Amino acid sequence: MDNPSDESLMQRYRLGETVAFDALYQRYRGPLYRYITRQCSDAGIVDEIYQDVWLRVISARGQWKKELTFRPWIYRIAHNRVVDHWRSLRPVDPLEKPDEVISLEVSAWPDAWVMIRQCVERLYQLLGGLSEPQRSAFLLKEEGGLSLEQIAEVMDTGRETIKSRLRYALKRLRQGLEGCDE
Repeated sequence: MDNPSDESLMQRYRLGETVAFDALYQRYRGPLYRYITRQCSDAGIVDEIYQDVWLRVISARGQWKKELTFRPWIYRIAHNRVVDHWRSLRPVDPLEKPDEVISLEVSAWPDAWVMIRQCVERLYQLLGGLSEPQRSAFLLKEEGGLSLEQIAEVMDTGRETIKSRLRYALKRLRQGLEGCDE
């Protein structure tokens, strides 16, 4: 088996195979970290939430049920931790533009880079302006690669509700980014 499923890796990890955990970590470290970063821009908080998600995976390994689907399960853990963080901070804006994304290098085409930078800044403003459920659904789809059914499972809501949230989020983002595709 060259490319074992997430579920079989988690089952093997449950049985004590630490190499299986390493494989899961390698598979999810980038997408999961990006998802959390898009939800919360404070690097220290992102790292704390990210580590906590993996600690919860480790501590839940003994209770892992092979009928669970790993991807929505781990994103649900991350989603719940992000929501907990937002609740603890109200009314602070949960999404500010990360400096590392905005600090694009200026090269031979300074006008193009200025426009890209403005569009990236605008995207972060628009994401911050979405309702929390719309932003979460959008980021779970785009950053997490989850299906509509998996997003509904993570957010504990219906598939049609997720479709509606995604439709409204995309509409607002497209309207707000008009002119950035030129």
